[in-house]
Amino acid sequence: METVSVNQFRDNLKRLVEEAVDRHEPLKVTRRAGASFVVVGAEDWEREQETLHVLQNSSLMRQIADALQTHARGQGYTPTDQQMDEITGL
Repeated sequence: METVSVNQFRDNLKRLVEEAVDRHEPLKVTRRAGASFVVVGAEDWEREQETLHVLQNSSLMRQIADALQTHARGQGYTPTDQQMDEITGL
């Protein structure tokens, strides 16, 4: 994660925000007399929130673990080529 001072951030606000959004990388902004803060694109923030939701949901994590075990054994449901086309939008 790139780090800049609050003064650098203020002086280069537009460029730094665009870079954080375009690169999908957070930007840490440090302040001399206070806590630092992070600039992150809205799309990236939403993705992180979804990830946290899944990780905090024990039922969902159990389902994922079960699915991984089923996959490792080569068992489970296999969609047809037509169903895969519908899923992938081809």
